[in-house]
Amino acid sequence: MSLQRLRYSAITSLDGYVADSTGRFDWARPTEELHRLVNDSEREVGTYLYGRRMFEVMRYWDAADESADRSSTSAEYRRIWQSADKVVYSATLTEVSTRRTRLVPRFDAEEVRRLKEESQADLSVGGPTLAAEAFRAGLVDELTLYLTPVNVGGGTAALPADVPLELHLLEQRTVGGVAMLRYAVRSSAA
Repeated sequence: MSLQRLRYSAITSLDGYVADSTGRFDWARPTEELHRLVNDSEREVGTYLYGRRMFEVMRYWDAADESADRSSTSAEYRRIWQSADKVVYSATLTEVSTRRTRLVPRFDAEEVRRLKEESQADLSVGGPTLAAEAFRAGLVDELTLYLTPVNVGGGTAALPADVPLELHLLEQRTVGGVAMLRYAVRSSAA
């Protein structure tokens, strides 16, 4: 039986936030070089797990009109995202209209364990709120942070403050001033 990885990645400020206190994250827009690095990682993902808010941001990539893409790198990401399955965890949404997407009313750690066992490719948990649930359940195998050289002073934290994590550095790179740090998660609060 093969067990695929559940990965969490986030573009964060140096002080650890994915959005500032007003909810803005425009400071996190990746450069072409960084977006290519993200694409390289995302090609390994077969299923994205999202909460409602992250899904609402990411469904932008479902549009068939590639004229909205800023570059060939952006167009490539659109194809990567569209070819993956998506699971959206939400008690407030009643339907999802994006392709290859199913709606589930709540996060179920046992279901995610089964997905990891049955999947042919890695899974990715998107958004810090849903990722916190996955960390609490001990499901996250790998963490990648893209540290952007900006300090926002507060907002939505990339990592849950209530989950102690033991990490092992797997890779580090600097791309256009952004530090990419990829870790294996040795243990979390399971």
